[in-house]
Amino acid sequence: MAKMSKSEVLNALAEKTGLKRKEVASVIENMIELAYKQVKSSGEFPIHGLGKFVKVHRKERMGRNPATGASIKIPAKTVVKFRVAKAAKEAVL
Repeated sequence: MAKMSKSEVLNALAEKTGLKRKEVASVIENMIELAYKQVKSSGEFPIHGLGKFVKVHRKERMGRNPATGASIKIPAKTVVKFRVAKAAKEAVL
């Protein structure tokens, strides 16, 4: 089975929930917007049964330029990671 496009996801959810496609799209867009705001302010956003977005600070570290082999310093930065829930892992694997 091929991966689903955004349109296919919206159609499948609309069919399953009985909502209109536009309503499903609005719910998803609002959930994404809420996730961004929550991760920015509190550092995490859980989606129960699926996982959670977590804001993580990476320390400065040494790396290597693959083209030249020279050592370079990679600066510290904050990144967003997604941690998959145990239930999701068990359901998929």
